[in-house]
Amino acid sequence: MESTRIWSVGWRAGVTGRRWAEGHVCRTCQQGIQRRRYAVATAAVESSPVSHDEHSTVLQSSTTVPDFRVKAGILLARAPLLTRDLTPFEKSFYFYQRRLNERLALPFTRYFYFKKGTPADLEWKRKMKDRRTAARDIGLYNAYRSESWNDELLVGAKESEIEHVVDALITDAESTGSTEEQVGERKKDKVDRPQPRQTEADRRGDLTSLNRRLDRTLYLVAEQPEGRWSLPSSDLRPRENLYQAAERLLVHSGGINMNTWVVGRVPVGHCTYHHFPPESGRNNPSEPTSSDITFFMKVRIMAGQPDLAANRLGLLSYRWLCKEEIQSHVNPWYWSNIKNMLADR
Repeated sequence: MESTRIWSVGWRAGVTGRRWAEGHVCRTCQQGIQRRRYAVATAAVESSPVSHDEHSTVLQSSTTVPDFRVKAGILLARAPLLTRDLTPFEKSFYFYQRRLNERLALPFTRYFYFKKGTPADLEWKRKMKDRRTAARDIGLYNAYRSESWNDELLVGAKESEIEHVVDALITDAESTGSTEEQVGERKKDKVDRPQPRQTEADRRGDLTSLNRRLDRTLYLVAEQPEGRWSLPSSDLRPRENLYQAAERLLVHSGGINMNTWVVGRVPVGHCTYHHFPPESGRNNPSEPTSSDITFFMKVRIMAGQPDLAANRLGLLSYRWLCKEEIQSHVNPWYWSNIKNMLADR
């Protein structure tokens, strides 16, 4: 029967070839026949019998694949609240830009900016006596003196430091430009100073506070029952996806007092840990008996703090750490698996 079928297919292909050559087949049918030829060839290859002995040999030669236990983890992060500190080059560049802006503004008369006789014009006249320059935070400068060309910023000059700029702006805002006799009993307007970049938690070294390292991304790292530090994780339950596992893990590890949201439904990375038999070692290597693979979901926290009083994972403590601090807390093999998931700032 098999030989009859193959002969029939060959006869049809021959007849079709003759019709094709005679021009009785349209172009669309020709393309379909060409595709069917490949299908016939594939069916002929697949119909070749495979002996059971060869199949058994392939299965016996394959290596034993270790069992994998899938786990879900959370990469709970607090985004930076402040911009990073400027480098010395950036400080000098922005200071140069402010000075350049003042130089370009000097050729214009002040009446280009303030209408003559208005309160703004009078205040400008009073403050110019104290400033002796148009700018408020870049130091004194006189464009009409003989040394006006010599205004380059020297290395280590205080004018480019943020603290000096803040003090100069506050002093100018509080100044009225009037003498004591003109002011009389009128009090100066009190201007609030901006909050420092270093918080009280930074000064105390409190690693459990979210109000530290405001210019860096902080990640939640928990202490496991066996004493090692890692990102929170747990086994994936049956019929549970990674997104559902991340939401469950947030409640089981940190409680309900955190305002969080899971970013996306795709993991940002994974970590694989292999379990070896007790007799395995550097001098006696062996194949792993089982492995744990943990997929981490990215989570953001907006407010709140973890509460480990009733956590179901047995966590002992937690810390909010940046990338460099995490490296000093976790094992080297664990750090090599998670370091590319962490932000540099």
